[in-house]
Parts: sequence; structure tokens; C-alpha cells
Amino acid sequence: MRHVIIGNGPAGLIAAETIRAQRHDDEIVLVGDESSPPYSRMAIPYLLSGAIDERGTWLRKEPGYYEAQRIELRVARVAKLDASAHTLSLDDGTRLEYDRCLIATGSVPVLPPVPGIDLPAVQPCWTLADADRIMALAAKGARVLQLGAGFIGCILMEAMARRGAKLTVVEMESRMVPRMMGEGAAAMIRAWCEKQGVRVLTGTRLESLAPADAVRAVFADGSKEEFDLVIRATGVRPNVEFLEGSGVECDLGVIVDEHLRSSLPDVYAAGDCAQAWDDASHARIVSAIQPNAVDQGRIAGLNMAGLPTETHCVTQINVIDTMGLVSCSFGQWQGVSGGEHAELADPQRLRYLRLEFDGNLLIGANSVGWTEHIGVLRNLVENRVPLGKWKERLLREPSRLMQAYLACAQGQEDRALPAAMGVPRRAA
Repeated sequence: MRHVIIGNGPAGLIAAETIRAQRHDDEIVLVGDESSPPYSRMAIPYLLSGAIDERGTWLRKEPGYYEAQRIELRVARVAKLDASAHTLSLDDGTRLEYDRCLIATGSVPVLPPVPGIDLPAVQPCWTLADADRIMALAAKGARVLQLGAGFIGCILMEAMARRGAKLTVVEMESRMVPRMMGEGAAAMIRAWCEKQGVRVLTGTRLESLAPADAVRAVFADGSKEEFDLVIRATGVRPNVEFLEGSGVECDLGVIVDEHLRSSLPDVYAAGDCAQAWDDASHARIVSAIQPNAVDQGRIAGLNMAGLPTETHCVTQINVIDTMGLVSCSFGQWQGVSGGEHAELADPQRLRYLRLEFDGNLLIGANSVGWTEHIGVLRNLVENRVPLGKWKERLLREPSRLMQAYLACAQGQEDRALPAAMGVPRRAA
């Protein structure tokens, strides 16, 4: 049997390794459109900062690893999927037959509709080739404009700071990381960034970019500035356009069932491009984060290998290191209509925690500078652990998460554990 995996990021590679562990004699072809070995895009900011070299981004570093695993690496872009013929048409004019196919094509950057966005000094930060171009332009003292203060934008800041760039960050929304953090957490992250010397402009729209001595940026308020480099960090979308006309049902991403199987026989999807059912939020969602890609790659690989395995949960956890300040977002962090919340804030110590409840369940959270119980938060949210009397206790004292976890998820007696944060409390 031949398994063809489109996309050689974390989801695709984990699926290939899972299939190989179960099906020793099957053919496995891993198709990627970059000439480099499979790597993690999340490592690119660390490459830019100088913390690692290019090899440090590779997902598997052992010499001869793919040959030893009998995973064929194919450099090509898939142009078309023909389900009736069980073939993939590649951009080099060849065709590739499959018995089972996994779509693990990840995401692609969103291109803002801004005149001049295609100028040579305007760069996305998505591939190793992008990183090379950014490193050539982001010299010490370079004036850098970063468009977007979301997940990628926040982890890029440290790289620019380490390179000695003069960084201005522009975000159209009213706060930083608007798709992950509420007002309280976002305000704390912004204060920290500004303390580190980053200029942050929220609620600011870029009107156009034009060539000048460098690049002239014109903003909606009429102000103009010149920059040596403009970095696009304006979000991503699932990479599924090549599936048009294939019969694979897509919404935002590829619609999959509990086995990560698409609407077509023998075609699966995993990672950033898959839209899977999530019991916690009662919806089909795309979660464009590496932990989710790894989880779904493993489950898709098991199903493709003939071992029926179900998933009912889409991992929704984001952990960001913004210039040394760690923040986290879990589940339905924005809350739900009729829900309750509890909040702790200590601006002086840069610590913040907000818990969101729906009835007797913890459904989401934001935290900043408070990392002691990330695993506990994830367990309570993803496993929908009934809180019982602990719901009211957490509304009064959110820092008692560990005690709630031991009592509700582990069945242990209430223990007099010290509160994790001696800070002011506010409950809805």
C-alpha cells in the first residue's frame, strides 16, 4: 500500500512515522514544496535571533534518518487531487498514485490588501527563504516595521531586538494578540513590550507602502515614516485552494470526521488545514498550532495504517514567549454568553489570570507570567471536568487551580495547598 502525505511539517512527519511504526512494508511518500528537510516554522524566530542555526529548525537531525525509516522525501507542489484515479498531479508535470492520502498542507500567510505590499523590502516570515531575506535586511540599527501583533508577531519581537533593530509594531485591532488575549492580558503584554523598547501602535491602519530611500509607510491618520524592512505578520489561513474541484469538502479548512477522514474515501487531513469537530466548543474548528498538528498527525497516521482511532478534541492552547514574558491562552478564552469569569491581576509583578466558566465547567483561560499550572488548566478545560463546589471557590480564589484539579480530576481530598498568587481578586 502507498501512503502519500502532502505537506512535510509536523503533522505530515508524525503521520509518516506513525504509519511506518504500524505498517513496516508500506510505501510512504512525504511531499513538500521546499528543498530543505522537514522543519518547524515555529523555530524560525529563534533562527532570526541567532539562538539556533538552520539545522536547529529541522524536525529530525539524525543523518540518514528518512532513508532508515524508508520515508521518501519528494520536493514538489501538488496542483490537483484526482479522487477517481487516486492520483496527485504535481507542478513538475508528473503524477503520483496513492492508496491513502493525507492532506497536511498547513497554512499560508494572509496578504493584506495594501498598495506596495509586494515591494522587495516587505517580507513575510514563513519559510527559511523568508528568514534569509529578513536577516539580510535586519542589520543593527535597521528601522523595522512589523505589521501585526498576533502570535507570530509577538515571538518575532525578541529576534528583532537581539539583532539590534529599531522596531515599530502596528496592529489594526485595539489590542495586541486580539485572537488569543482579552483586554487585561493584552494590556500587560503591551506594557512589557514597551518597557523593552518596542514601539507599539494599536488601532492603527497602514494605508500604503511606497519605494523611497527605503520604504515609505503611510498610515490612516496621514502620518508617514520610512523603514528599512517591513515584516508581514498579519495572520494565516488554511492552505486548501489546490483542492478546488477535487470533491474534498472544505469550509475554512478540510472538513474531517472523528477519524480525520475527509469527504472522500482514502483521503484524510490533519493540522492547520483540517477543520475537526471539538466537543468542548461544540463546533468544527481549525487550530493552527503545532501541538494540535502533532496530535492530529498521530491520529490520522493510525487510521491510515488501519487502526481505527477517534478524536473528539481539537487542541486549543497557545503559549507565547514575548521577549521573556510567557503568556497562555486556552479553549474559549473569550467566554460565552451567560458565563461567569474570575480574574487576578498584579501589574507590578506582571502576573495575570482570567478563568472563564460555563455552568459547572472551566471552558477557557488567559494567563500572563503565571506558568505553574499550565497542564492543570489544559486538563480541566479539554476534559470538561465537572467542578462541583470548586466552581464557586475558583470564582472567589482563581489561584486555587491545583487544589480544584486534585479534588475534581484526581478524586483527592481538599488539601491546604498555598495559593499560587497573593494578588487582588475580582469575580464576575
